[in-house]
Amino acid sequence: MRLSIWLLVVFPIVSFAQERISGVVKVDGEAFPGATVQLLQTEYGTVTDAAGEFILESIPDGSYTLEIRSVGFKVIKTEIVVPLSNPLTFNLEESTLTMDEVVVTGTMQPTFVSRSPVKVDVITAKHLNTYTPAAATSLVEGISLVNGIQEVVACGVCFTNSISINGLPGPYTAILMDGSPIYGNLASVYGLNGIPSMIIDRFEVIKGPSSTLYGSEAVAGVINIITKDPSLQPSFSADVMGTSHYESFGNFSLAPRIGKSSGFIGLNYAYINDFDDRNGDGFGDNINLDRISLFSKWDIHRPSGKKFTVSGKYYYEDRRNGVEEYLQDRNYQNLRGSSDIYGESIYTHRFEVFGTYELPTMEKIRIDYSMSTHEQDSYYGADFYRATQDILFTNLIWDKPLSSHQLTMGLTSRYQTYDDNTIATESNGENKPDNQYIPGLFVQDEWSVSERFTALSGLRLDHYANHGLIPAPRLSLKYKPGDWTTLRSNFGTGFRIVNLFTEDHAFVTGQREVVIEEELKPEESYNFSLNANHIYTLGASQGMLDIDAYYTHFTNKITPDYSSEDEIRYANTDGFAVSKGIGISIQQELAFPLAFNAGVNFQDVTEKENGEKRDIEFAPKWTGIFTANYVHKPWKTTFAYTARLTGPMALPEVYDLDENGEPLSTPRPTSSATFAIHNLQIAKDLKKGWSVYGGLQNIFDYVQPWSPLTGTNDPNANLGFSDSFDTAYAYSPIHGREVYLGISWSLARSN
Repeated sequence: MRLSIWLLVVFPIVSFAQERISGVVKVDGEAFPGATVQLLQTEYGTVTDAAGEFILESIPDGSYTLEIRSVGFKVIKTEIVVPLSNPLTFNLEESTLTMDEVVVTGTMQPTFVSRSPVKVDVITAKHLNTYTPAAATSLVEGISLVNGIQEVVACGVCFTNSISINGLPGPYTAILMDGSPIYGNLASVYGLNGIPSMIIDRFEVIKGPSSTLYGSEAVAGVINIITKDPSLQPSFSADVMGTSHYESFGNFSLAPRIGKSSGFIGLNYAYINDFDDRNGDGFGDNINLDRISLFSKWDIHRPSGKKFTVSGKYYYEDRRNGVEEYLQDRNYQNLRGSSDIYGESIYTHRFEVFGTYELPTMEKIRIDYSMSTHEQDSYYGADFYRATQDILFTNLIWDKPLSSHQLTMGLTSRYQTYDDNTIATESNGENKPDNQYIPGLFVQDEWSVSERFTALSGLRLDHYANHGLIPAPRLSLKYKPGDWTTLRSNFGTGFRIVNLFTEDHAFVTGQREVVIEEELKPEESYNFSLNANHIYTLGASQGMLDIDAYYTHFTNKITPDYSSEDEIRYANTDGFAVSKGIGISIQQELAFPLAFNAGVNFQDVTEKENGEKRDIEFAPKWTGIFTANYVHKPWKTTFAYTARLTGPMALPEVYDLDENGEPLSTPRPTSSATFAIHNLQIAKDLKKGWSVYGGLQNIFDYVQPWSPLTGTNDPNANLGFSDSFDTAYAYSPIHGREVYLGISWSLARSN
């Protein structure tokens, strides 16, 4: 009896002490499902429902730390005292860790970064504009924010450049626009500066061979530029910028609507017309140019809801550099091809059309298509080089989910032509353009073995008229030992058909006979990589640790032989090349609005032939990237700092001349010293859509200690026309410190 009375007295007291915690989690004012809600150091936890709401039942009175967490967003931690008088409301902020960014490049299927079986690095437009000046930034500048990737300058006069992944030359990387391979060998050297940040929503990077999905040229990796969604753009925006070197850049865009279809029209321009010769070699230290890039994208409404996009881009560039007399008052227009006053002038016209059309079928079938034409009219001193390259590409893709399998099958068709004015496209004294039709097919299976284990396998077959069928298999495995840890391994092969004459312009400077000693086989590669990714919390902050290890072996390497004075000889060598290394990066978001990223990539890129091993030129032994940004919310101001470190790299063997014009007995250093480039940008949001930004590039005014040119002091020849003149010793900036200031305005789209 006493026990019963005691229970009747105590039980209501205990019940009264059990409370409920309820609330809602939102993102940009919208309900957010799937967020984890937990009282730390207790067993109480739940997940928000479809309405973003959560309830924790039977919570004893007391003080607690409540944590809200979701991949891709900053962690929220707050102190609460139970009982609570009202429901709680939380607003998640996007994280810079990009683990919840949607990507398509790894599998051709939309998926989150964290769920992709293939490691994908993502740089969003927001990240790009935080660290680089929006009006002046193209893909080439933006890619430097990715660990293990660098810009490689091919010429110390015209400063043509390409993108190197893990130390491999630029033509080994496939450049895609919205999933279509649209940049051929010619454009990979002369067209990448025409992809302004204005059109970029994000770009996705896969390191390592990806020929299974994207065919030839995807040997070192893939860079896929995803263009902006027209429906999400402001009605009008303008962004103009100037620099202390008298440069001017600008972006202007409109986002019209026609009925239910949305469009985006953009104009990007660049103007540089200033001669500086800080290193005293007689040539300009920076390129002069006039550049215009027009872009338009339309998302065409269809009653079925099926996707239909059409994008077009026109790019014109007038690029020049040389001695001061060549550039002054635009004299180059009359001096192109002069044999007395040296200069290099490159006129580029490029037109692209690309998009996606989903077929009106019950099955999920689409066509990705692209067409491009690239025309180049150029003079290198007195040597004229004219080239055109056209590419027509279609990819018919069928996506078929089957239980735990996601099948992707495709038929590709690629027709490309190349022609120039040199002996490279001559046969028996007649012009003979290089025309290729390359049909192919691929199949890929993404198998979700369990919630924690995914296997991705695929095979591609391409047919080349001169080489027959070329297979390219791949295998990727992903395992999640925990909710915040992901392990990936990838194996794949790559192949590449070398376009000798767009990749090696040495034949332009003389009338050498091109001799192909044998039927050239495609260069092939075999790649294996491992990746470990872990998201962690440190106090109230969130971070991510990412580790990559990779090994790529190349066979059938093709290198030109210039040992004969009047010939260039090409053949597949018996040697091989290896690219191997390890990359480590850490991203951290602190509780206060400071975020940073630190990455380092150690690599060893070598070539072995005839028993001799050598380092491949312009492949640094290591590189590092550090970025940090701080947001001062009361001032609506963002401070962003970038440091890019480059370790020693092998350089070509070149010789300076003595006072008589004879080569010195010893060459310049064949290895560079470590150097670093530091940048700072400050951006402030003003009222009514206005914002201003400014910055300092190359803060410590680093320039390479040697001119990128040799043979400029030959007393027996006009400047630039010496037999010893060479432009290949360009490995770091010769363009010093620069201040810039920009202003932008955008008009929000009305609903």
